[in-house]
Amino acid sequence: MNTNQEAERNEEGRAEPGLPPLLSLPPPPKQEPQPVPGRWLVLAPLIAMLGGLFGIIGAFYTELLRGSFLVAFVGAPMIEEALKPSGVYLLLIKWPAVLRNRLYTAFLAALSGIAFALIEDLIYLNIYYPAHSPRLALWRYTVCVAGHALFSFVAGFGINRKLVAAARGEIKFLSFDKRFFIVAMILHSLYNISMAIFASNLGLSR
Repeated sequence: MNTNQEAERNEEGRAEPGLPPLLSLPPPPKQEPQPVPGRWLVLAPLIAMLGGLFGIIGAFYTELLRGSFLVAFVGAPMIEEALKPSGVYLLLIKWPAVLRNRLYTAFLAALSGIAFALIEDLIYLNIYYPAHSPRLALWRYTVCVAGHALFSFVAGFGINRKLVAAARGEIKFLSFDKRFFIVAMILHSLYNISMAIFASNLGLSR
């Protein structure tokens, strides 16, 4: 092929000025999120809080193993933080559109933490230690509830479709965004450790 033929072929493949390239494609249409029925403004928080009661199962189990530092400072935080957002897991699997964004998912997880803490405190104060001090009751219903809400809020940022895919075996189990669960468990463990050390100094004896 001579030089003139090459030049002609280059001219044929070149777009005219002001026109888009010959092989360019239009951008894909943006998919607008489906509107969520208003009833989910009530149902989603309710399901999240009811799911928080599953964390009580973990609390009962760790209570049976009470006396072990490993259970109190490692096992209990792991089990409770994994079980408390059970209602949020259900929403993610059955009605994923309800979880509009990560912040809202974390908010629902925090509600599950509050529900868990309130039930745990009722059992703790009225069954295990009915002769508790007023200061202990105040601490449990304020600081303890806020702590569980915070731990679950942090863990909630790791609840997404990748977590479901890992649970189903579609991806490696530990390849989901586990850092938020780890942070929540560490914070929970540090709280338990600090209470074991400073409870008597704070006047929170049973």
